[in-house]
Amino acid sequence: MKTIEELKTRIKELSSQAVKFSKKATEVCLTDREQAKHFRQQAREASKRCQLLIQELKRQ
Repeated sequence: MKTIEELKTRIKELSSQAVKFSKKATEVCLTDREQAKHFRQQAREASKRCQLLIQELKRQ
């Protein structure tokens, strides 16, 4: 189990990752739809992991 500070740090990292992937998807959506789809999927995965860590943080 991770410490509270480690969880908070990882949550911030995953959150910024999700935002970065989402922005990339928006940038390329008109030129490369497949790449945009891939970026959106990565953003969703990062967001899901972030939500799981938030739940773990709440339990502690």
